[in-house]
Amino acid sequence: MNVAAHGPREAPFHVLLEGTCQLEVGSRTLTLQAGDVVVIPHGGPHRVITSGADSMTGITESTGEVFTTTRSENGGPPVIDLFCGHYTFGAGAGAILFQSLPEPLHVSFGQSPETDEVLRMLSVLMRGEAQREGDGTAAILSALCTALLAMMLRTARGPATTTSLWTAVADEHIARAIARILQDPGADWPIERLSREAAMSRATFIRRFGRSTGMTIGSFLAQMRLMSASELLLSTDSTIAAVAAQVGYQSESAFSRAFRVATGESPARFRRAFSRAI
Repeated sequence: MNVAAHGPREAPFHVLLEGTCQLEVGSRTLTLQAGDVVVIPHGGPHRVITSGADSMTGITESTGEVFTTTRSENGGPPVIDLFCGHYTFGAGAGAILFQSLPEPLHVSFGQSPETDEVLRMLSVLMRGEAQREGDGTAAILSALCTALLAMMLRTARGPATTTSLWTAVADEHIARAIARILQDPGADWPIERLSREAAMSRATFIRRFGRSTGMTIGSFLAQMRLMSASELLLSTDSTIAAVAAQVGYQSESAFSRAFRVATGESPARFRRAFSRAI
């Protein structure tokens, strides 16, 4: 099954409940087992490959308002049970978060009975609500998909995800420093101060931070500041200069350049466009 590229700020996901399959994403081929979930943060085209029978088998689709079911042609036996969807996110904090994720993001919930059970319960709720297609279906599905993403972000990476997730740091000392940054991203955070927060030497902190997050300290701090800035632009009437200062930028121009690189929009244009949408 070929899946076309998604639109801007859309990230498809696949939840494999039964069977095995392969997922081709760019030059990579992932082998998925039951309990695996894959998110493709940049929304690129990809392909789902199943073993099935010896000969090629066609598919048929029945499309509802929010849910499409794909089955083997002519009522053939199912090969896999795959639940698919996509995330839609804004140009601000959502876009910056998804940019920080590895491509693809692969998490294996089937390795633990507890997480496998939670995934299956969540998938049953998602499928049932999508098939019901009643009032409030879109809002309920959105909440369930958000819960699935939260589960992925707090879980150790799967075998195909080579980059660490900063949202699932296992090192308690690094996690302590990250928590301090999240509490006040606009504060002055030299490496020496962060290493003290983590109770380790400067060199050890730099090494362990990179190993735990897959990011440099500077890159992480910049992303957190821009995520905070996007929220301030939409939730307050503060001037662009005031927002820049609040998230730790020395000048409005430097903040505007960084914000445009991260989101594709100037802070002023971002505020006008998304304030109207709220």
